[in-house]
Amino acid sequence: MENNRNFFITIALSVLILAVWQYFYVLPRSEAQREAARIEQQRIEEQKKAAQGTNPGTDAGTPAAPGAIPSTPGTDAVTPAGREQALETSKRIKIDTPSLAGSINLTGARLDDLKLKHYTETVDKNSPEISLLNPAALPDGYYAEIGFVGNDKTGAVPGPETVWSVDGNATLTPTTPVTLTYSNDKGLTFKRTFSVDTNYMFTVSDTIQNSGAVAVSLSNYGRVTRFDKPAVASTYVLHEGLIGFTGTEGLQEHKYASIEKDKLAMPGKSTDGWLGITDKYWAVTLVPSEKQPFQPRYAYFEDGRHRYQSDFLTDPITIDAGQSATVESEVFAGAKEVAKINAYAEDRHIKRFDLLIDWGWFHFITKPMFWLIDTLYKFFGNFGLAILATTVIVKAIFYPLANKSYASMANMKKVQPKMLEIREKYADDKMKQQQAMMELYKTEKINPLAGCWPVALQIPVFFSLYKVLYITIEMRHAPFFGWIQDLAAPDPTSLFNLFGLIPVTLPHMLMIGVWPLIMGVTMFLQMRMNPTPPDPTQAAIFTWMPVIFTFMMAGFPAGLVIYWAWNNTLSILQQGVIMKRQGAKIELWDNLVALFRKKPSPAE
Repeated sequence: MENNRNFFITIALSVLILAVWQYFYVLPRSEAQREAARIEQQRIEEQKKAAQGTNPGTDAGTPAAPGAIPSTPGTDAVTPAGREQALETSKRIKIDTPSLAGSINLTGARLDDLKLKHYTETVDKNSPEISLLNPAALPDGYYAEIGFVGNDKTGAVPGPETVWSVDGNATLTPTTPVTLTYSNDKGLTFKRTFSVDTNYMFTVSDTIQNSGAVAVSLSNYGRVTRFDKPAVASTYVLHEGLIGFTGTEGLQEHKYASIEKDKLAMPGKSTDGWLGITDKYWAVTLVPSEKQPFQPRYAYFEDGRHRYQSDFLTDPITIDAGQSATVESEVFAGAKEVAKINAYAEDRHIKRFDLLIDWGWFHFITKPMFWLIDTLYKFFGNFGLAILATTVIVKAIFYPLANKSYASMANMKKVQPKMLEIREKYADDKMKQQQAMMELYKTEKINPLAGCWPVALQIPVFFSLYKVLYITIEMRHAPFFGWIQDLAAPDPTSLFNLFGLIPVTLPHMLMIGVWPLIMGVTMFLQMRMNPTPPDPTQAAIFTWMPVIFTFMMAGFPAGLVIYWAWNNTLSILQQGVIMKRQGAKIELWDNLVALFRKKPSPAE
């Protein structure tokens, strides 16, 4: 019965990890290839339209929020010019903070030029910095904009095409805000102050002075607009796309594919919350003022240039003649660093801003796992060592349960002769065989299912660690030692090119690195701690299972493979100590000898 139990556990784990492999790696890779081809074709079509003078008009075909947020202007037509050339087409004010570099476009007062100083595209130190926001004229245009919707009484109000004037300082830093002004022919003067902290949060404060003879009403809007999407398609384990938390509906998540199909999502009005667009590691979000109710909206527009947009529009704000009003919004644009996101949520009272990081349904496991690894990282200074230490701590926490499990397994080995005797005695009567087995378990005080617990306990830990490695930017480009320079990426070495000695490019399926091999060896040794199943089929499965797992795990993050290998090693030591205490024979050496011993021929 022990062999059957181990057989079914192994098969279940194989199916489980195979499913994970399919969803996390194979399917996303195929989708990414198809998506890259679609994006390229889309860009070619957009360039053709731009060359023919195509000018995006209103958001035709897509329902608009009340008051109609201004559409993307004609200058957003895609241009073949590079990023620097696109930036030179308009006047700008410089952004310079410890974390950010870029500029604000004075046309529309847009945040459309932003680079992250602490993050590069690859692990190479000379790799370009991450460009988070880009001018709309580029194929990968991406920006945040705050403006107003007016009427005949208000005259022209600040929108996408408004050219603002700089009042005083022209460089935005954490200690030097920037003030912009704009006046129209109806007696309205708009004074906008941009300020920024040392990290990723901008504050946009608009004061409207009504010097006219009559009261006016106008609405404040904000939008995050993006013309492309990530080149690598996301998986179901992580949300990428339009996101927000507003009103009674709470969290809103719309993947790129789903919003392309639905075109529009409009939850109920709200007086608090946030909304924007999120990627795996970066996000751009708007935090509307809590003083005025607003209507959130998530949309996909197909007129002119295809684009994705999260926006809000406030209820009308009335300003009496000779009076003024101030509206303040915040814009987050940067890396989704856990500590900073949590601090913004708490210090600025942004409702559930922590949900910007997709901890998943099992956040009650994933969050503590990250906290533990991050705390250990601050002590060791290396995330790889933190993962190894986390494995030891998890092992220690579950030691009492694992101790009972391994002890029960050891007792099972001791009574195997009696079990075989029962099977032979009642070979033709399965009912009596089971009854005799249960009586034996009761007499010897053995739990036949106890051996499942060490395996079952690894599953939630495994997936929570995978989630942490996959979603948290702290793990991105985090080095271990030697050739592992990114724990969130697969081991870059391969057995099939002699670990880099042969200069050939291999298919991804043949990238079987050093750590996957170590994991496979430790798994092989752990399985050989137990007696070889008498059934030839089961024996073959036990022999080849480590090989299959080695190939499957090779595509997983190196940090996860290192955890698995270290966990196997600790399990071997733990199981060996417990079996020795229980007086059960450790089958490892005998199994290894038998595996390589020459089998006698039929003639012998």
